[in-house]
Amino acid sequence: MTLDFNRNTALKKRWTATGIIAALIIILSLPLYLFVRENTEKQPADSVPAAPGFVGAQKCMECHKPEYDRWKNSHHDLAMDMAAEGTVLGDFNNTEIRIRGERTRFYKRGGRFFVHTAGPRGKAEEFRVTHVFGAYPLQQYLVPFPGGRLQCLPVAWDVEKGRWYALPTYTDDSSDWLHWTKPGQNWNTMCAECHLTNLKKGYDSETDTYNTTWSEMDVSCEACHGPGSDHVRWASLPALARGRDENPRMAVNTRDLSSAQLAAICFRCHSRRGTIDDYTYKHENLMDYLIPGLLEPELYFPDGQILDEVYVMGSFTQSKMYLRGVKCSDCHDVHSLSLKQGGNTLCLSCHRKDTYDTPDHHFHKKTHEGKDSPGDDCIQCHMPERTYMGIDNRADHSLRIPRPDLTLAYGIPNACNAAACHGDKTAEWSGRHLRKWYGERKRPHYAYTLAEGQKGAPEALSGLVRLSRDSLTPVIVRATALSLLRHYPGPDGLAALEQALMDPAPLMRHTAITVINQHRFPKKADLIFPLLYDPVRAVRLQAALGVASIRDLDLTPVQQAKFRAGLDEYIRAMRYTSDFPAGRYNLGLMFSALGQTGKAMDAYRGAIRLDDKFVPAKNNLAMLYNRTGQNREAEQLLKEILEDRPKLYEAAYSLGLLLTELKKFREAAVYLKKAAGGLPGRARVHYNLGLLLSSLNNGEEAEKALVKALSLDPDNFDYLWAMADFYLKTSRPGKAMEIAERLIENYPDQHLGHEIKAYINQLQ
Repeated sequence: MTLDFNRNTALKKRWTATGIIAALIIILSLPLYLFVRENTEKQPADSVPAAPGFVGAQKCMECHKPEYDRWKNSHHDLAMDMAAEGTVLGDFNNTEIRIRGERTRFYKRGGRFFVHTAGPRGKAEEFRVTHVFGAYPLQQYLVPFPGGRLQCLPVAWDVEKGRWYALPTYTDDSSDWLHWTKPGQNWNTMCAECHLTNLKKGYDSETDTYNTTWSEMDVSCEACHGPGSDHVRWASLPALARGRDENPRMAVNTRDLSSAQLAAICFRCHSRRGTIDDYTYKHENLMDYLIPGLLEPELYFPDGQILDEVYVMGSFTQSKMYLRGVKCSDCHDVHSLSLKQGGNTLCLSCHRKDTYDTPDHHFHKKTHEGKDSPGDDCIQCHMPERTYMGIDNRADHSLRIPRPDLTLAYGIPNACNAAACHGDKTAEWSGRHLRKWYGERKRPHYAYTLAEGQKGAPEALSGLVRLSRDSLTPVIVRATALSLLRHYPGPDGLAALEQALMDPAPLMRHTAITVINQHRFPKKADLIFPLLYDPVRAVRLQAALGVASIRDLDLTPVQQAKFRAGLDEYIRAMRYTSDFPAGRYNLGLMFSALGQTGKAMDAYRGAIRLDDKFVPAKNNLAMLYNRTGQNREAEQLLKEILEDRPKLYEAAYSLGLLLTELKKFREAAVYLKKAAGGLPGRARVHYNLGLLLSSLNNGEEAEKALVKALSLDPDNFDYLWAMADFYLKTSRPGKAMEIAERLIENYPDQHLGHEIKAYINQLQ
């Protein structure tokens, strides 16, 4: 290196008085720095650093008071509290509400809060209210029960109107899973994880008890930032000892996050999901501890609009905003949770005012009868609200355009015909105006594909495959399309599922395995086994369930160890969530797959004890009863299902097959007809109905059913043979010969077509 003498000379001249003082400060502080470093960082070589601990919001406030002040009294701060004079908003001054003839009375005694209402046996009892839940627009109240439980009362306080009211889930049937004393209203599993900080559910599936713990009784700083003890220690160091740290010893990085990274912090609560573990900051992926719900018909409309209480994840991830990098924090202050700006001003922080906040875009007047017109409000058109819990209005975050055409096709609501706007007009009227203003919509909406796929319509297959493979489509939509391939167990569907097993999105991989597990696909072991090594827990769990169902696996010792580890992980996760019927049901699936029928039955019975209307467990238990010769019990369970859910056509199909096996043919025909009517796209249902009706000498209806099956799957060997046999039995050799020719053409290596043809020739 060549030295620049002129530069070095200039540097020497900078040793002024200021420079000397600065140097002395560094020298004098050096021993202190070394002392701090020695006492805070020096550790034995074989020691393991202690995990960071939770320090509480008050400790955070010492340095971050502006953020603390914005958080204070926010919905997160008021998420839960002890019942006290300063926290209880409801009227406990000996007030009463009557619901369906039942009296519920609220009162105080000795500074404590009580409610007198129907209890677990249906009789009125006194219960102490120990906790409040939420603060606006409603407040709920919690009652302690045996086994460490807290239960949510079915009557809540309407804060705005100052009145008691019954929640929509209210039932006076004390045996119902949704009764306030039952698991459906249990705080520990249904609510707690999103209303407290550092929650550990602590459920023991053997004793059916809880030891639920937490750090703070609200959604505090560390709920999002993670445990703060390391950060506090870092902050206590002298400035020179801290160094330059982009994420100063924070357990969770919250700086410079992408939309997806920030959303992952919010979505762990703001999502409709199933949990498989307590949340910890160490999880690298959302699906390490939760499984998001797809766009199922009980949760969403076919276009992805919110239907049930699904919170935000499923809708926001469908939006163009999310896909183009818009963050939760672009609209919401992350500490106060309030919108950063009001009205259209918020939207105009990104969208051009002269393009969008004008009648040339929304075609509505600025004012209407002296008031703001809903038609010129961005939120009214693009984020329509639905009401949950009776009074809580929540906006759809998919930020979609109104589509009256979908209303006409599938009854999907649109913002134009909402009650607050043009509720007195028809969807045809709205559609005409939209076409006039914006022209025809040339690109079809995925709602058409999903709606038809939910019905099992044959023509939906190609659209579902295409949608599942479209990387420009939101992942939740792609995964939903993939899930609907369960209705199409052919080569095209399998090819799409196989491709999805390698998709970067874990939701796609998880969904693909779920569908593959529902069918006896060839190469199942080759497809699924590698996913036991997946980095995401939910994917590994589903892979373990699939591999367990495969018989005669030839595994190396290393593979056997991996499989056993997968089984153990699955069972732990399902026991974690076995306070919910689905957890015990999933244990039943695993034990059944392993051939442990007794354990599977116990698991399904456990799910039914939690919820005696939980259909999947009843259905699977009925199948096991049938397999073990307990057909009377199987028949009873299937009839119970249909009594509760008469439109559950799958159960009607299963019952029809069971009754056929029991030789109750005429009763079986009733249920198979019901199944065929409700599952028009299921060829096998029509095939079985045709065989049964033929045996009952109902030739006309039998022919219709067999023709329908063949029209849905024209090359199926079983259906072709059944059709040919039917024509032979009904003395129509010409028709039988046509089917025989198709059999010969499609299955040249099979002898049946030639035998039928030879037999017909002999007759002639």
